[in-house]
Amino acid sequence: MKNSLIPISSLTLLCITSPAIIAQQQKPNVIYILADDLGYGDLGCYGQTKFQTPNIDKMAADGVQFMQHYSACTVSAPARCGLMTGKHTGHSAIRGNSSEVGTDGKTYDTHLPDAEFTLGELFKQKNYTTACIGKWGMGGIGSEGHPNRQGFDYFYGYLGQGHAHAYFPKFLHEDTTEIPLNKSEYSHDLIEVKATDFIRKNKNNPFFLYLTFTLPHAELQIPKEHRLAYEDMFMPEKPHTGNYTAQKKPHATYAAMVSRLDASVGKIETLLKELQLDENTIVIFTSDNGPHSEGGADPKFFNSSGIYRGIKRDLYEGGIRIPMIAKWSKHFPAGKKSTLPTAFWDMMPTFGSIINTNVPKGLDGISFLPELTGKKQTKKHDFFYWEFHEGGGKQAVLQGDWKMIKLQVLNARKTYFELYNIRKDPRETTNLLKDFPEKVKKLAAIISREHTENKVFKLYN
Repeated sequence: MKNSLIPISSLTLLCITSPAIIAQQQKPNVIYILADDLGYGDLGCYGQTKFQTPNIDKMAADGVQFMQHYSACTVSAPARCGLMTGKHTGHSAIRGNSSEVGTDGKTYDTHLPDAEFTLGELFKQKNYTTACIGKWGMGGIGSEGHPNRQGFDYFYGYLGQGHAHAYFPKFLHEDTTEIPLNKSEYSHDLIEVKATDFIRKNKNNPFFLYLTFTLPHAELQIPKEHRLAYEDMFMPEKPHTGNYTAQKKPHATYAAMVSRLDASVGKIETLLKELQLDENTIVIFTSDNGPHSEGGADPKFFNSSGIYRGIKRDLYEGGIRIPMIAKWSKHFPAGKKSTLPTAFWDMMPTFGSIINTNVPKGLDGISFLPELTGKKQTKKHDFFYWEFHEGGGKQAVLQGDWKMIKLQVLNARKTYFELYNIRKDPRETTNLLKDFPEKVKKLAAIISREHTENKVFKLYN
């Protein structure tokens, strides 16, 4: 049974500006593009200099670029759960990458319970056609977490994250049907084709496309023709061996993968113009968490976290601060760089405001529609909270400029805290724990309060 819903409040309606009124009348299409393990610094518009991302950079120039946007977690499944349900990891159903076996005997990820209300279901309330194309990672065959049972009319891609480590996979799924591929085709190309087909097919109907590309997640692999521009750019290269597929030129391959991702964004934008959908389609581009260092990826070489400390699996800024760009021609201001702190769990109330539909009670998110439309954002977060169940257990809270991280949570004898002022010290290099005891006490209380028990993902013994 799904969570009870509440109407958008009168206060929220007062904040809905003329673009949102247009949204009520025209039902804007929404394309939410989620990259996989793409770092904050992996795009030209966020400071990348060693390879180019012209299409995404243009999107930033034509839309709103968020400079302090956060994932719901530092790894895939809990990040996507927070996005889908509007809850941070202290309240969400999925809080880590864990697995279960589907009715077909294959291993998938822990499923999203039927009681959870998703973005797919939000858009279905307004009769949108919905699709998830790419990687799902919240339930496989036979589970109530399958995307077809979570508000998505159509699914194509990887149901399970483990399968998504291969770019030339044995199979993909279309809805509940297994499509054999026998390692013969590059999955990103197939996903791109299915996405453009979906847009064409639904050009006359309002649609929500959750487009979850797997690039540039490990393994590092791409057809050679896509790598030619970078083939000799980073020589000499140290070959990668060991986990994932061996890769002779990991730097060239990683750069090519991000460029291939950028080209796909360009194709989507071009198609929208061709179909005359660009002025009635909201396009959002972001990533599920910070950059990885697996399979030969080298976030230090590419400065993939930007100026920030940490990568995937860290609760430092580099693990959870991600790029986010939102574009809606003639409705969102062009070239705006927003410093408003926002997070994945804000997307559901924001989309709810845009399409004027009900949202569940108990969300952790806040609609940032005023910020998107160039108006004054009066409602803001008091704090942001994260937890992560690997690496000894980690929790973090951000309140204003102050961020506190709790480490080794799973072992009370080893638990310790770190405190940073991320405005003065964005690289999180100076631990101020001993200098501000009252601040520590206040933030520790938030950490304690925001964690709720989850029977599957236990943080405290």
